[in-house]
Amino acid sequence: MLRALTIAAAIAALAWIAGGQALLGRIDPALAIPLLALPMLLLARWQRDEPAAMRARTCLLALIFLAIAQAALAVILAGSAGWLQLLATILAGALAAWLGDRLVQWRPRPRGLSWLAGLLLVVGWFGGGHVLLASLYRPAAASADAPAVTMLTGLPLRWSAGEGIAAMIAEGTNDDPALARLMAAGPVSLVDSLTDHVPPPGGALLIAHPRALAPQELVAIDAFVRGGGRAVVLADALSGWPARHPLGDPRNPPVTSLLTPLLDHWGVTLGAAPAGEGAALPADIDGARLRLFSAGRFDRLPKACHAYADRHVARCSIGAGEAWLVGDADLVFAPLWRPLVPGADHLRQADTMEWLSAHLWRGAGRALLHPLWIRAHAL
Repeated sequence: MLRALTIAAAIAALAWIAGGQALLGRIDPALAIPLLALPMLLLARWQRDEPAAMRARTCLLALIFLAIAQAALAVILAGSAGWLQLLATILAGALAAWLGDRLVQWRPRPRGLSWLAGLLLVVGWFGGGHVLLASLYRPAAASADAPAVTMLTGLPLRWSAGEGIAAMIAEGTNDDPALARLMAAGPVSLVDSLTDHVPPPGGALLIAHPRALAPQELVAIDAFVRGGGRAVVLADALSGWPARHPLGDPRNPPVTSLLTPLLDHWGVTLGAAPAGEGAALPADIDGARLRLFSAGRFDRLPKACHAYADRHVARCSIGAGEAWLVGDADLVFAPLWRPLVPGADHLRQADTMEWLSAHLWRGAGRALLHPLWIRAHAL
C-alpha cells in the first residue's frame, strides 16, 4: 500500500512539474504518460524480490491511486474528470509497469546491460509518449471540399517580414504563424475588399481587426451574416500587435477597432481596453481556452447576443446568421497560443486556433483529446 501511494504521488508530482500541468495551467492526466516509465521502473526495482502476484497488485493499486487523484483534481480545478485521458493514462501505466517489471526480472550478464536497457526504456518512452500525445491532441482539418474562409484583416499576417517591395519578394510570403495555422486547417481566401469577394455558399467570414472599411463593404458584411452566413469578428479596442514600422506608418495595424459603424448597426458597443494591462488573461468559452491581451469589453449587447468571459466575447444571432465577436485581435499573436515545442499540439498554451477553426469550418478543430484547463478563477 505504501509503495503504491508513493509511486502514485511521484507520478502526480512529475506530471504537475515536469509534465507541463503547472506551466500551462492545465490538469490533463494524459500529460503524465511520457513520464511513466521512470517511476514504474523504480517500483519494479523496489519490489524485485516479491512474488509476481504481489508485484502486479502493487502496480494496480498505484494506478488506481493515480487515477483517483488525477480525477479529483481535474473535477475540482477544471470541472471535468477527463475520462478518456484517464483511461489512456492507466493503460499506458499498465504497459510501463509490465515493461519495467520484465526488465528488472531480466538478469543478463554482464549486468550493465540491464542499466543500459533501463535508460533506453525511459528515454524511448519519453519521446514516444510525446509523439503519441501530439497526434491525439492534433485537431482535425477541414474536409477537402470545404468552402474557403474569406479573411479580411489589417494585421501583418502576410509579407510580414519585408521592409520594402524588393525585400518582400526576396523573402517570399513569409506568412505569420497564425495565418499559416489557419491555412493548414482549411482553405483561406485572404482579400483586400469584400465588395468583389463575397464568401462562397456555405463559407464563413473572418474579420480580424481590419483597416477602415468603405460603406459598401460594411453593407456586404451585414448582408452576408443576415442571409445565414457565419462570421468571426476580432475587434480590438487597443491593439498590442507589434509595429514593425515607424509610428503612423499605414502598414502598421490599426491601433483601435475601426468597426464601430458595423457594431453600432448590430446594437453592440465595444468599450475601451483597461489601461496598464501587462499580461495575457485567460478566457474560457465552452471548455476552450483563449488568451486575451488588453481586450475590450462589450458594454452593450442586444438580447440576441450571449456574452462570455466577462463580456469580452459574445455570440450574436443576426438575422438568419451568427457572428462571434471578440474584443481582442492580439489573441492570434503567436506567442499567446502556439505550443511550447513546435508541432507538439498537446503542449499548447491556448485553444485559440482550434477554436477559430471550429467556428470557420464545420468539423474542423476537434481532436480525440482536448486540454483540461484549470478554470480562470482557480488560477
